[in-house]
Amino acid sequence: MSMPDWMEPRFRPCTTEGWRARWFRVIFHHHEPDERRFDLILLGVIVVSVLVALLDSVASLHARFGTIFYAIEWVFTIAFTIEYLVRLSLVRRPLRYALSFYGLIDLMAALPTYISLFIVGADHLLVIRVLRILRVFRILEMVEYSNEGSELMRALHASRRKIGMFVLFVLLITVIFGAVMYLVEGPDHGFSSIPHAMYWAIVTMATVGFGDITPQTPLGQFITSIMILIGYGIIAVPTGIFGAQLVQAGIRRREEVAAVAADAETGLACGRCGEEHHFAGARFCQRCGERLGEG
Repeated sequence: MSMPDWMEPRFRPCTTEGWRARWFRVIFHHHEPDERRFDLILLGVIVVSVLVALLDSVASLHARFGTIFYAIEWVFTIAFTIEYLVRLSLVRRPLRYALSFYGLIDLMAALPTYISLFIVGADHLLVIRVLRILRVFRILEMVEYSNEGSELMRALHASRRKIGMFVLFVLLITVIFGAVMYLVEGPDHGFSSIPHAMYWAIVTMATVGFGDITPQTPLGQFITSIMILIGYGIIAVPTGIFGAQLVQAGIRRREEVAAVAADAETGLACGRCGEEHHFAGARFCQRCGERLGEG
């Protein structure tokens, strides 16, 4: 699956011979068995390290196995630190890798344990290692899903202006209704300021309804009912915009496939059955098997 350039820039090896070139291939490539084996082992270690961090956050488990979790975590941290330094030593431009998406994630995977030596509780940031599982998309090479994912991204990009205008419209509604509810209910009923009332408007339109702020006056309750109805309507709007773009993208893709197929046809008609649609280079009829150009 292809990643955007800012997520997965192409790195060059620092040398083309020796152990560094061999390890560059194993670590940065994902096609040969040994390359896949390294990636799968790395993913397994990442998953286990995240599980250890999650289990260590449970008070009862931390009380019983805290020392073991701490030791295991340092083992993982040292391993990730060595891996990160090895990656830097294998590329021609280490700074470029260090500032890339995966380079920053690799660095943050090891930093929390070291920071926890100076800041209490920083070790809980270890769960950021789960982001490194994004590498699985490069291992599985899910071409089919990659195409669908690219289509989704194109649809989002094509509808960005409509969605942007929709978000602006929602913000305007939030400001207007927040100001109205501040005037109608006031601080006595929990609407202590316009920003606080805007928070109520957002929660109401999202149909979440936390209940921490509720209108008490009949007029305020009537406005709340309108906001809830608006919220149900708002949910459908971006879905419709995005869905329309997906439909148009599907139509364009089918048209492109049809155009390519039409360009690839030989233009020869079968002398036996009369079939006219054959791919370029075809020597036999796709319907009856007759040799083309005979009869």
